[in-house]
Amino acid sequence: MDLRLDPTDEDLWVFGYGSLIWRPGFDYLERAPARLTGAHRALCVFSHVHRGTPEKPGLVLGLDLGGSCRGIAYRVAAARRAETVAYLRAREQVTMVYRETFRGVTLLTQPERRVSALCYTIDHGHPQYAGRLDLATRLHLVRQGHGQSGANRDYVLSTVHALEALGLHDRDLHLLAERLRGVHEARAS
Repeated sequence: MDLRLDPTDEDLWVFGYGSLIWRPGFDYLERAPARLTGAHRALCVFSHVHRGTPEKPGLVLGLDLGGSCRGIAYRVAAARRAETVAYLRAREQVTMVYRETFRGVTLLTQPERRVSALCYTIDHGHPQYAGRLDLATRLHLVRQGHGQSGANRDYVLSTVHALEALGLHDRDLHLLAERLRGVHEARAS
């Protein structure tokens, strides 16, 4: 697939739905709330590098099929296009668990606009694709996970905090965050 990564006079849009919301790691000209239709945010990737190891995997987010996902779109200057894509590939594609694609996203600005944005969607055929796991399994994996980028618990809680700052509520992530913070246990006492 042609990802239009050669230097061009076009700016690059990048869609963030997890850690890219709270730690993009690249320079950008514009940051806007955005919606991607046709995929949803899910803790569906066994992390063997950033938030876990092959022996004790963590669990990180992927864009899985169906639904929609609210996140952030970043506009990167055309002059920084190649270096930004190189950075994202080094960060997101360590084990090639994602498919790098361009998808149409809606910028939730006034007025709304449609742009083509670089997205990292899950590869269902990859061995690190976890699918839909029950809460107890997700909780276990997140509690045990620790990798090159730190504790898996911190990744989940930082993502939930960033979503809340955007006024977003992700039922599955928020429930997991409550358990990680001990809210559920505290309420039972």
